Amino acid sequence: QVRLVESGGGLVQPGESLRLSCAGSGAIDRVYTMGWYRQAPGKERELVAAITGGGTTNYADSVKGRFTISRDNAKNTVYLQMNSLKPEDTAVYYCYARYITRSYWGQGTQVTVSS
Repeated sequence: QVRLVESGGGLVQPGESLRLSCAGSGAIDRVYTMGWYRQAPGKERELVAAITGGGTTNYADSVKGRFTISRDNAKNTVYLQMNSLKPEDTAVYYCYARYITRSYWGQGTQVTVSS
């Protein structure tokens, strides 16, 4: 059974930082691209960042220079370090893992940036 378990969300003030983690189990291994999407109220889900097993990364323009994605292949875990958070970063953040036609999602973790 494949599982993606996220942790690290919460409430922070603008300018602060958070680190999200997503641990994969089951069939998840380094062949999977892993990453994060987010969905704000009333908006479509959007890609935030992704990383391949070889370490190639991709970021949304809105988070470049502020967010850093990384992974530990030995632990099948992906991380999202979020710095200089803004109110517009408020959303539910979903971890995913994808390999060819196989896609798996985590349950989501809420990130709220508010003063």
